[in-house]
This record gives sequence, structure tokens and C-alpha cells, in this order.
Amino acid sequence: MSFGELLWYTIVIFFFVSFLMVLFYIFADLFRDQDLGGWAKAVWILALIFFTWIAALAYLIARGKGMAERNVKAAQEMQEAQNTYIRDVAGTTPADQIHKAKELLDSGAISQAEFDGIKAKALA
Repeated sequence: MSFGELLWYTIVIFFFVSFLMVLFYIFADLFRDQDLGGWAKAVWILALIFFTWIAALAYLIARGKGMAERNVKAAQEMQEAQNTYIRDVAGTTPADQIHKAKELLDSGAISQAEFDGIKAKALA
């Protein structure tokens, strides 16, 4: 096998794996989308099976913006769930954090700037 053939196989494998990733991403988006009905999902799946390249491009063009919006929404929900979990496990509320910081400020352990930073962080 020559270097040119090895390079060509590497490029082909790269694009094949990339295409598979796009297909899996499209299938995941189809099942995640709650606005699309069952029949429409079935039509998209059949189109992706029988007319793979054309259907994948059509899906990305027609529903690409919605895919991005659903990903942003899912990421925000995941972040909110993680923040809620951390607050529950830590056992402190933002009011508790501000109260503790105020006590430290009154005792002189922290400065007003540090208190303001802690307060802003607790309220975020």
C-alpha cells in the first residue's frame, strides 16, 4: 500500500465517520423534537433510509435552526438541573450565603468589594 492510498483511505474513513455522526445527530434530534408528529418522524426516517444524502441535507437545511434551538434549550435545562442539584447538596441558599458574607463583612474578615462579589455570585 502506497502513501497516497493510505492517505486516501484515511480521508474516506474520516468523511464516512463524519457522515455517520451527522446521521446519528439527525436521528437523535428527530426523537427529541416534541413539535413534530409521529407520522412526520416516520416520513423523515424512511427518507433518511432510502434517500440518505438528499434527506440528510434537506433535514439540515429545513430544520437546522430548530436543531440548534433544541440543543441550546437542552443545555440550559441541564445547567439548571446541575445548579439545583449542587444547591440541594450544598444545603445553602443564596440568602444564607449573603447572610454569612454579611457576618464576615461586619466582623472585618472581608472587605466591601469581596462582599459585593460574593453577593453577586450568590444571586447569579
